[in-house]
Amino acid sequence: MKYDIVVAGELLIDFITKDYVATLDEANTFERFKGGSAANLCSNIGLLGGKSALVATVGSDDMGQYLMNSLENLPLDKQFVRRSELPTTLILVTRTQDASDFQAYRGADADITPEQLPDELLSNSKIFHTTCFAIAQQPARNTILDAAKRATAQGATVSIDINYRPKLWRDRKAAQATIHQYIGMGALVKCSEVDWEELYAQPLTDPKAAAQHFIDLGATAVSVTLGTEGAYSLNRTGDGGFLPARKVKVIDTTGAGDAFWSGFLVAWLDGKSMNECTLAGRTMAETKIGIAGQLSQPLDKEQLLYSAVV
Repeated sequence: MKYDIVVAGELLIDFITKDYVATLDEANTFERFKGGSAANLCSNIGLLGGKSALVATVGSDDMGQYLMNSLENLPLDKQFVRRSELPTTLILVTRTQDASDFQAYRGADADITPEQLPDELLSNSKIFHTTCFAIAQQPARNTILDAAKRATAQGATVSIDINYRPKLWRDRKAAQATIHQYIGMGALVKCSEVDWEELYAQPLTDPKAAAQHFIDLGATAVSVTLGTEGAYSLNRTGDGGFLPARKVKVIDTTGAGDAFWSGFLVAWLDGKSMNECTLAGRTMAETKIGIAGQLSQPLDKEQLLYSAVV
């Protein structure tokens, strides 16, 4: 296989508040970063030594050029990133030690076309990953769903981050049906406690039951992340369990979930157990929240992911 993972989804600008604030109406000053859950995950896997390709769209504007420039020194294949006449997508995000508040101004990120996902690309990938953010709008939704079907037909495993938010996809029932369809292809599923509560409009009281819910829908493996509490992972054979979080210094939580899932997927590709995959995810998340912005330097996979202790 040419690629460990092909990631289709959002590449955008994160404007993160310079100060710690609870809500955006308290914010005055923002710092600009390359962002987007899909792009972050693709980059993180590249930094861990994996072979990754990003499928995304940015505008033919100055912010789009900033994003294209930001990809230049990252270890990922960027030939499937397209420029569109739509404006580059921007997101305002609060800097916080808990769950961030955000407001998205969407444009080019949803303009992903079938030409960006040829069969040759999909047939040369072990994992095809996307996000709920990416499939919340057309034409990206149909493009990505079709690509996922073709990828599974050619032997790839699909993966999804269920980062659903009502302000991005107001029809919750339609979102549930689409996400369940994707999971039914045998997906690897990452769902945070907040994701669950937003998608199903009810509190997550039992992470094991939540993980089993996705397994029953057809998932291959699931990790339910619980913020400062830890994460619960499970696969079809019942392998998995709960891994508590550790107290670490928090600089910026933005992108912590992407970091967790990149560590998890790299370990999964390496044939590790569910508990080892979860531990690798936790280590990556801890690494990310210790810096502002996204990870940008190469990481020693063996030392970082597989020498960690519980």
